Amino acid sequence: LKQPSHSSVRPWPSTQRSGGHFLNMTRLLGALALVLLGCTALAEDGFHAIQGVQTTYKTLTEGTGEAVVEKGDSVTVHATGIVRQTDKKFWSTKDSGQQPFTYTAGGGVITGWDKGAMGMKIGEVRLLMIPAAEGYGANGFPAWGIPKNGDLSFEIEVLTIKGKSATKAKRMAGSEQDL
Repeated sequence: LKQPSHSSVRPWPSTQRSGGHFLNMTRLLGALALVLLGCTALAEDGFHAIQGVQTTYKTLTEGTGEAVVEKGDSVTVHATGIVRQTDKKFWSTKDSGQQPFTYTAGGGVITGWDKGAMGMKIGEVRLLMIPAAEGYGANGFPAWGIPKNGDLSFEIEVLTIKGKSATKAKRMAGSEQDL
């Protein structure tokens, strides 16, 4: 067997190969920079990220009380939905003939709305920015004018919360009154 000469043995891959790794690393760092800039832009606009989803929210009006929207709660809201690509409203509980909408938190509505409303208090108003994948997806909802891959914005106002946190808040308020 022939032993390789020292000049042909390298502790790293060939220049051609390492150049490819360098380009991949450069692309990765570039993508990371864009993500960080995007997060900074969101924060500057007052929008907050939600762990585990791409939907973001901005609080327009602070809520009151101790009760917050939690999984399993029955939540009644006013809601207005707009298709972001066209800036057209497709639904609002505030329109003539409409009424507040009640759903069960934790899966009773589209993912972006559900995750975006978690933690809201009574009277709180949030603006949600929902990507298509967490809204009506690749098919959209043509009957409502939501196109394929339509991104949405929803303004949500919590009117009532019935469930664990609301019951707990009432008990706490009752025990404070007893003091």
